[in-house]
Amino acid sequence: MMLNVDFMLRLLVAGILGAIIGLDREYRAKEAGYRTHFLVSLGSALIMIVSQYGFQEIIKENSVTLDPSRVAAQVVSGIGFIGAGTIILQKQIVRLTTAAGIWATAGIGLAVGAGMYAIGIATTVLTLIGLELLSYIFKSVGMKSSMIAFSTNNKDTLKQIADRFNSKDYMIVSYEMQTLHPGEMESYQVTMVIKSKRNNDEGHLLSLMQNFPDVTVQRIE
Repeated sequence: MMLNVDFMLRLLVAGILGAIIGLDREYRAKEAGYRTHFLVSLGSALIMIVSQYGFQEIIKENSVTLDPSRVAAQVVSGIGFIGAGTIILQKQIVRLTTAAGIWATAGIGLAVGAGMYAIGIATTVLTLIGLELLSYIFKSVGMKSSMIAFSTNNKDTLKQIADRFNSKDYMIVSYEMQTLHPGEMESYQVTMVIKSKRNNDEGHLLSLMQNFPDVTVQRIE
């Protein structure tokens, strides 16, 4: 009975720690939020508990040996599929932070599932420091990737926008243009990935694009 209570406590703590990291990602409007991180941490803790205690009857049999770490090790490999999925969903922009956060959350779940509460809590704190504090400290050093999707009927505007983003504050990473309705009503659909030195630059980019009245912005992320 006491063992079952301890198992439920481990699952609860693992879920809470995962949700805390997920709330940070949700606040930053990332692809994987609190529900994903909660489930990853909870599931990892469950797998660790099953790995440690789910085969006790089998171990009692003669000539049967069991390595509990083997089941848990598959979590580390399997979580890569979820991380890869978050990268693929981001299409033109490859942001590895969310995928790495899911991977770290799986490790937290494994630690708490093994009964290592202090390690799990400490890792959660350090993960939040890495996600928030380090980005704040080094925000003036690194460059942030953003994607802009817009359309225009004026081909000259495309050159003006490209010239504007080829400045010291910006760098164009990729540029894709599609011509719509060739002929008299010709228009251009552009998807552009840029790097910027500004922090939380979406608002500034929208304001910048509004300087071109013949441009319709579909998306900035």
